[in-house]
Amino acid sequence: MKDIQNQTDHRCIDIKKVGVKTITYPVTVLDKAQASQKTVATVNMYVNLPHRFKGTHMSRFIEILNRYHGKIDISQFHLILEEMKRRLDAEAAHLEMIFPFFLHRKDDLDTLEVRQYDCIMHCFLEEENDLRLDISVPVAHPFNGAARNSTAPVVGLWGKVLVSVRFNRFMWLEDLIDVVESITRSELFFSTDGDSTKLVESLLAKLDQNFSRLDELTWYEITVENESHGYSLFARTSGPENDRPQ
Repeated sequence: MKDIQNQTDHRCIDIKKVGVKTITYPVTVLDKAQASQKTVATVNMYVNLPHRFKGTHMSRFIEILNRYHGKIDISQFHLILEEMKRRLDAEAAHLEMIFPFFLHRKDDLDTLEVRQYDCIMHCFLEEENDLRLDISVPVAHPFNGAARNSTAPVVGLWGKVLVSVRFNRFMWLEDLIDVVESITRSELFFSTDGDSTKLVESLLAKLDQNFSRLDELTWYEITVENESHGYSLFARTSGPENDRPQ
């Protein structure tokens, strides 16, 4: 029987991405109030292989992940990527972690609630490290504040704010969320005539103004989405490095 794996590949085709996806894995994220928070992530791991390598052992991805069990946080990502490149003889390494982040906050009625924020950490290493964080911040219905003295319940969400950032220096997730919610939970902001399009544009403009002042960030992109009946309204902006790859 021919050893196909060891035959010379004359096609010279680079493998853009090879790896494992949707690994459910326990991770630790930094928490401003409690130092750390344990959560469960969905992990995707990929490498780029030049054409001289015809394949890789998929089990090595899991071996590398298991070596960092209990120690996976933002400070460890570059070590995981470096080991992926080295052990898999890769030109570049990719790591994605999708996880929920939980905060204990008080709602408009001063009742303690647990809020969930969906996060994605994109990590990439070729010659240099690149790390991007995506976070989805739910936006409460604008009539929640007005309904404070009403017996009629207000249910559902008005929409969400999707924020993507690259960091210049460390910033707590909670502080990033606060930049968004300082506006989205403001009663003054939601004193509107009910025009959803104006509200989306106004919210985006105010968020852009606040994010442009953050020295902790080198780049950001903000998308505001309002979920209407049968369709969604959205607006997007980015800065200051608009030419960076997404």
